[in-house]
Amino acid sequence: MPSIADTHIVNRERVQPTHANNYQSAHGGIVMKWMDEIGAMSAMRAARASCVTAQMSRVDFERPIPIGDTALIESYAYATGRTSVRVRIEVAREDPHTGDTEETTSAYATFVAIEDGEPTPVPELTADSEESQRLRETALAEEPDRE
Repeated sequence: MPSIADTHIVNRERVQPTHANNYQSAHGGIVMKWMDEIGAMSAMRAARASCVTAQMSRVDFERPIPIGDTALIESYAYATGRTSVRVRIEVAREDPHTGDTEETTSAYATFVAIEDGEPTPVPELTADSEESQRLRETALAEEPDRE
């Protein structure tokens, strides 16, 4: 069984002028693309299969990421269903000179494992370390209401 820690991914993207909106900061759609890609990678590690995005909820844009800064995208799977994987995704702006970070964007997403074009069962996630338990508790505490 995969561990929550096995699904924890951190990636960086340098914000270039081609990523920018009219305000010289990362366009929200570009940031969401990066979030979706890294979130899917976490989901695939959890599912041990290819995954597609089923939904993304409560995407909160708290502050911009200026051109020249680095977008630090972090994701991890924290829960599974029969064929689904729930993922927490957070983005921070990082000063490339100092490494100082500031949270900018966050979201929850659900991915579905797919095999031969059909949903396929996923293994249960384990929280076998203090870090895994902390990640799961944080995600569950902040998770939007589920129906």
